[in-house]
Amino acid sequence: MPKHLWRAVFVIVLVTIVVRAASLVARYDIDDEAIYSVVANEIVDGGRPYADATDSKPPLLFWTYAAVFKLTGKYNWFALHAGALVWTLATMAALYLIGRRLFDVQTGLVAALLYGIFHSWGPDKTLCFDGELLMNLPIAWAYAIALRPRNSTAQPALLVSGGLLAVAFLLKQPAAIAAVPLGIYFLLPAYRDRRELPKAIGRAALFASAFCITLGIFSVILWKQGILSEAFYWTVSEHTIRHMFWDRAAVNTAAFVACCLPLILGAIFSLRRKYGIWGQSPERTALVLLLFVSIIGVMAGSRFFPHYYIQLILPFAILAAPFYSRLWSDEIVVGKWFRPSVTYIWLGVTVFAFFIVSLSRATLKPEPREAARYILEHSAPTDRIFVWGQHPGLYLESQRRPACRYVTTYFLTGYLFGHDVPGLDHRTLIQDWAWKDLENDFARHPPAYIIDTEVTPNALSPIKDFPALAVLLKVQYQQIARLHDAVIYRRRSDSF
Repeated sequence: MPKHLWRAVFVIVLVTIVVRAASLVARYDIDDEAIYSVVANEIVDGGRPYADATDSKPPLLFWTYAAVFKLTGKYNWFALHAGALVWTLATMAALYLIGRRLFDVQTGLVAALLYGIFHSWGPDKTLCFDGELLMNLPIAWAYAIALRPRNSTAQPALLVSGGLLAVAFLLKQPAAIAAVPLGIYFLLPAYRDRRELPKAIGRAALFASAFCITLGIFSVILWKQGILSEAFYWTVSEHTIRHMFWDRAAVNTAAFVACCLPLILGAIFSLRRKYGIWGQSPERTALVLLLFVSIIGVMAGSRFFPHYYIQLILPFAILAAPFYSRLWSDEIVVGKWFRPSVTYIWLGVTVFAFFIVSLSRATLKPEPREAARYILEHSAPTDRIFVWGQHPGLYLESQRRPACRYVTTYFLTGYLFGHDVPGLDHRTLIQDWAWKDLENDFARHPPAYIIDTEVTPNALSPIKDFPALAVLLKVQYQQIARLHDAVIYRRRSDSF
């Protein structure tokens, strides 16, 4: 590779490191990393996802976290965040390959740069090693393998592409819809003009078969572990839309557009006929469809959290890259207001702003919360605990295993992630068997301590509203500490 290309790669990697710098200095879990890490640590300790610790995510996400902690040790946040950086760079490598194959080397480098800048577009929570960041890697490589307009795609490559999209689904559910544009791509008239119709249909069938076979292999693995039905429930069945948070959609969509406006404008200009960049190629159609289905993926979560929008960065970066590549090469002119120098400054300010906002909220090594310190000081490492409320990080800070599979208690209370919904009784959303699971888990390994975090005056789910747990505390536990944000109960000696 020529020296100027190595310099470009160095700059792109450096920009990505700057954007993710806050996560690299953080010695704590970021947002959803807490619950994923609790489940992963149970797997490291010999447990099974869903049966011993659960969340409504596909199994491969938990196994990925478990692999990191198995190799580097539990609670190793630097290793997890460094892994997220490597994962991001690997995704950018796929974008580079797409841009190079569809256009040229410079376009590939620009695609990688744009993803590196904007993949962590919002608050510090978007630095989390979340499902959207995870699923973007196999999606990007699946498209890099399949979109090859200059030469015929080999059949083994299509097997890999279909399998990768199944892997993406097993990391985060919305990724499954990313397979649709590629399936359509093989059947587009422009694609069939270059390759005969029977071959096109055969390739589409091969691609779809690889997707299904990969899911089948993982289903067998889950069946052998005895958790296939549980995995299907938490991955698919549990995700019914109970409430659409339109107010959050308006706020976070506006924030996304404001923060990622250079990326969005680049994609719009790139697709305009005036500049003739994409033409009517089937690859253009596939990538536009990917953007469309990614928007559906954001909406499917119904809660419109900032990290949901990360799945949009992938198609936007690919679509915008050829425009910026030609703009910076003086091949096209947009106007005085959108000159190359203006875009350089705009992107530079964006990188600096992302860096400052995320780093300003980072703490090198925060002290454990008071409740976690109490458990660390007064319990044995083999003791299990149960946290009532939405604070899975307490299991990590106290370094104690959960006594119940529900490491956040939203499924026991019917609480909807997002925010309170006026007029909705959350308890009507509770599944009858959820509390039976709690009873069975407590019978297998009774919690030595119960931490009640729903103690504030505006608590949504105080224990007194759930008689089964309230009676258990009264009969078998005694209050031993009242802290400013939690009450701690210890199991009575006569209950053993």
